[in-house]
Amino acid sequence: MQFATRTERIDPFYVMEMAKTAQALAHEAAHTREQMIFLNVGEPDFTAPPLVQEAAARAIRDGCTQYTNALGLEALREAISHWYGTRFQVNVPASRIVITAGASAALHLACLALINAGDEILMSDPGYPCNRHFVSAAEGVPVLIPTNAEERYQLSSAKVRAAWGEKTRGVLLASPSNPTGTSIAPEALRAIHDVVRERGGLTLIDEIYLGLSYDATYGHTALALGDDVISINSFSKYFNMTGWRLGWMVVPQAMVAVVERLAQNLFICASTVAQHAALACFEPESIATYESRRAEFKARRDYFIPALNDLGLSVPVMPDGAFYAWADCTQAARRLGVDGSWDFVLDLMRRTHLAATPGRDFGHAETGHFIRFSTANAMAQLHEAIARLRRELA
Repeated sequence: MQFATRTERIDPFYVMEMAKTAQALAHEAAHTREQMIFLNVGEPDFTAPPLVQEAAARAIRDGCTQYTNALGLEALREAISHWYGTRFQVNVPASRIVITAGASAALHLACLALINAGDEILMSDPGYPCNRHFVSAAEGVPVLIPTNAEERYQLSSAKVRAAWGEKTRGVLLASPSNPTGTSIAPEALRAIHDVVRERGGLTLIDEIYLGLSYDATYGHTALALGDDVISINSFSKYFNMTGWRLGWMVVPQAMVAVVERLAQNLFICASTVAQHAALACFEPESIATYESRRAEFKARRDYFIPALNDLGLSVPVMPDGAFYAWADCTQAARRLGVDGSWDFVLDLMRRTHLAATPGRDFGHAETGHFIRFSTANAMAQLHEAIARLRRELA
């Protein structure tokens, strides 16, 4: 068979390829006492709170399962608008909010609506791989700009200005970021946006971990910068609804009709049941649950990162959000007699039944020396993971 050339620009999603290997090894080890610990996929171990589950069951029972408007339930758009106002003190009209089939659909729609063939989009390296692939799928060109620990693995206005060229269309940022868990400081974000705005470009920002911040310096939405910022968000991370495939985007008012037309043709609408369930996310009882879970995610970070550092798996920047540890495995790999993060992770899985993600997915800026752990797992599992690492690396 002959396939479209665009498929050649999309690399495998190595996070998921490695997950398949981990599952196979877990199956082989099922009869042993040491079960596989999965710290490789960025998925909260918490599920939707009781009120959300009850709302989903009620929607099914009452027959609220037919198509919605392509823009989403009006009540849900209003609820999100209210959340921005109360949580972040930012006025985001419901008319600018579009409900999507996960953040992936939101990024897909944004790229299709805004990027022409050959347009270049500036992005940080390391960064979440699927984001650059959405740009490629829209016939755009992702331009990965190497960043380092001193820059908190985020772009700066100086780097954006230096990299801007004739074909540059804009930037695609992420704050907090996957795989590093770092955010862009408000003043730095404003400086980046000023550079983009001066050049008539686009500022797109992945904010799917918005709400999962642990440092008052960060945790602000880029939507405070103005109505021309395009924000991508999700019910998967802070709201613990990964498999429900529900997200949203906030776009300039003039872009709503264009996105609606694309969504009508490509997706019809997001899951109706998931939308009705998500209304319960914003109930005070649910918000209290989410905040309690956010505190637990912070406690996990505060235990796991120092423990990794003590083992020589150095985390150069303490993550201020999300639930990841971006660790340099150079010394640890040398101790096990392997070269690079890919072989280190495979060796680690076989030796300790502990699954992590090699840096290969996340770009080219020294990613071959880094691995990503997800700390979105129970504290007992994290303690056991450290014990196994200590056993092998001591």
